[in-house]
Amino acid sequence: MVSPLGVGTEESWSALLAGKSGVGPITRFDVTEYPSKIAGEIDGFEPTDYFERKDLKKTDLHIQYSVAATSFALADSGFEIDDSNAERVGVTIGSGIGGLTTIETTHERLLARGPSRISPFFIPSLAVNLAAGHVSIRYGARGPNTAPCTACTTGLHAVGDAFRMIQHGYADAMIAGGAEGVVTPLGIGGFCAMKALSTRNDEPERASRPWDRDRDGFVLGEGAGIMVLEELEQARRRGARVYAEIAGYGLSGDAYHISAPHPEGQGAETVMRQALADAELEIDSVDYINAHGTSTPLGDVAEVLAIKQVFGDHARKLAVSSTKSATGHLLGAAGGLETGFVCLAMRDQVLPATINHEHPGEGCDLDFVPLTPRETRVDVAINNSFGFGGTNGALVFKRLD
Repeated sequence: MVSPLGVGTEESWSALLAGKSGVGPITRFDVTEYPSKIAGEIDGFEPTDYFERKDLKKTDLHIQYSVAATSFALADSGFEIDDSNAERVGVTIGSGIGGLTTIETTHERLLARGPSRISPFFIPSLAVNLAAGHVSIRYGARGPNTAPCTACTTGLHAVGDAFRMIQHGYADAMIAGGAEGVVTPLGIGGFCAMKALSTRNDEPERASRPWDRDRDGFVLGEGAGIMVLEELEQARRRGARVYAEIAGYGLSGDAYHISAPHPEGQGAETVMRQALADAELEIDSVDYINAHGTSTPLGDVAEVLAIKQVFGDHARKLAVSSTKSATGHLLGAAGGLETGFVCLAMRDQVLPATINHEHPGEGCDLDFVPLTPRETRVDVAINNSFGFGGTNGALVFKRLD
């Protein structure tokens, strides 16, 4: 993990359980004219810890975050890639937007100094698939190499697609997740133009408040969440530490609107049903849902409706929380980061809280694990992600003894 809560997996996780917020005032550019002046920036990230200085001009932030997070994931996994297995190890790392920083700075250079000053590394630095490319090259992974770009569902789709690749025999192990680095003038300005962002500028740490009565939009964040997926029996043979088993995967489309969810949560309902059916699990086996929960007026309600429709009476018995309350919304990186949080919740048997959830909003009446984490048994969990264009995904995880 590279997140607004910390650079490193345990750093991010411990800050989350401590109820900290990674949201603060934007420091990278002048926000005087912007309605929203807050974001989940990354503090303490040093690109030269992962790249030679001469190579930084070849990599946008989303690539840098991906390589850093991958280094943490591989070190934690104990998995080594060599000539004996390289063709059976793949990479699928996506981004919702890609190299927006590179696009903005290069366009400024073009206008000021002309086309001859465009770097030959401009295109390779901004392309969404170059995060997966850099990781593959650095570690010698010669198996499947893909990069989903499905808005805010990207990271989850990457993990789910990697799961399928292993299931279907294309690989024995996959490096998978999402990355984003778009806290930029255009990134913030674009979402401000949509009136999608919170303007609680005087209390940034309290701005992301999923399902709360006073929510007023999401907070943009950035970073990367990457994991190593491995065929279970192979992982057991080598004595790997297994956090959880991915048991089911669902995908759907709302076919409704470019940016608003289906008002009755139709697509969200479909993916949860699909994922549970794929996992061959009953609805009452689910203990926890790490929700998409962005802190938007429409999206929060639609997801609650979908949960109620899928789980019926059991919806009141399971726990639902949104870690975006602490990190902000990492767009294409969200699903990868939150998948990691689900696995850590299963490892430690503790549910991360929805911080800032003080006054439930209308129609928001489930157990949202408000304000403080909760120690409890977690055997089955779901992670949801939904994105612009109505693209949806859900993953089901099982705890292994």
